[in-house]
Amino acid sequence: MIIERTKNEVIFKLPSNTDIAVLQDLADLFEFKEITRKSKVSQSQVDLFVKSIKKGRWKKTKKEIGL
Repeated sequence: MIIERTKNEVIFKLPSNTDIAVLQDLADLFEFKEITRKSKVSQSQVDLFVKSIKKGRWKKTKKEIGL
């Protein structure tokens, strides 16, 4: 593996037989890190948000399946 830094980007060079699924996971992680790097949200705020989403999703799912 070779990592190069240019003026505008960082380039990773990997063998052509590298597992694309693993690379996609890494790309997703890098994208997440880039999107959230300036975030000022606390973990407790994230936890509350996720809890409210899950609660709403479960209500919707129960309604859709007739529970």
